[in-house]
Amino acid sequence: MAQHFLLSASARDLSLMKLFNMSENEAFETFKAVRWSDTDGEPVCPSCGSCHTPYFISARKQFRCKACNHTFSVTSGTIFASHKKPLKVYLIAIAIFTNAVKSISALQFSRDLDVQYKTAWVLSHKIRESLFLNQDDSKLSGICEVDGVYVGNYIKPANKIEDRIDRRTAYKPNKRTVISIRQRAEEGSENVGSVRTKTFITKGENTSDIKEVIYNSVELGSTIHADEHVGYDHFHAHYDMKRVNHGVEYKSKEGACNNQSESYNSRFRRMQYGQCHKISNLYLSNYANEIAYREDTRRMSNGAIFNDIFSKCLSTPVSNEFCGYWQGNKRAAERLGA
Repeated sequence: MAQHFLLSASARDLSLMKLFNMSENEAFETFKAVRWSDTDGEPVCPSCGSCHTPYFISARKQFRCKACNHTFSVTSGTIFASHKKPLKVYLIAIAIFTNAVKSISALQFSRDLDVQYKTAWVLSHKIRESLFLNQDDSKLSGICEVDGVYVGNYIKPANKIEDRIDRRTAYKPNKRTVISIRQRAEEGSENVGSVRTKTFITKGENTSDIKEVIYNSVELGSTIHADEHVGYDHFHAHYDMKRVNHGVEYKSKEGACNNQSESYNSRFRRMQYGQCHKISNLYLSNYANEIAYREDTRRMSNGAIFNDIFSKCLSTPVSNEFCGYWQGNKRAAERLGA
């Protein structure tokens, strides 16, 4: 029997010990190489875009543009702008985030990095925001699977059985559904399972809530595998719909199944129950997309995932939602629909 990729040595090419032993100058050079990879690490002014070699202020580890006299650093204009911790801490933070296959709680993050809980919470959400803003927006095609998982507004049962209500039919205003759409790998390709995942937050798994999501995310004429939920009955007119009744079988005789979406739901639940425990509707979209990213990169080495997340962080502009979060600058509304 062949060894699973995640158990092989090639899946482990990221060394935390190397990052721990890295000097601040080495971390600075690493930031330079990734931030300005198109110019082989040569600084580019974020203000005017000048590629002329700027003055280097060694005492402050900053650059001054010769064209516009703008002073900038390796983190200027990124989610790490105005950072207060050494650069090495952020490299270690991304590495820890990378190795947490079922996400990581802010409490554990704060213990691993030896920072305040507030610092760890904002840092983890900045990383999630960079993954959300840099996702592929092109439509899915081919064979796609879709399913929903319900989140939020748990109703604690009353002590006496005669006082309890039927929680299945109770109105839950804060209940949300995470809709996951996963594109299968083409037959004969080296990939296995799904290759791309898109997630959306809706208030229910019904046609009115997910109609915009499906039409904006899946090309017309594609094949969609879904369960017997009535919310997907509307799409038979525009897609090749294949349905499976999970009350009877995991896979229909015609080959219909949405096990890839069920796999996403399983990892999401492990994050919810085993790591984060409480997920606010306000930031549910970030958590949902994080699990989609982890599912899509499950066959990449942790070093490759680290480099990808690191480059996404340095290409993401200053966060308007998490910069000054604990001073009251918070997200105004949740992300719903497409």
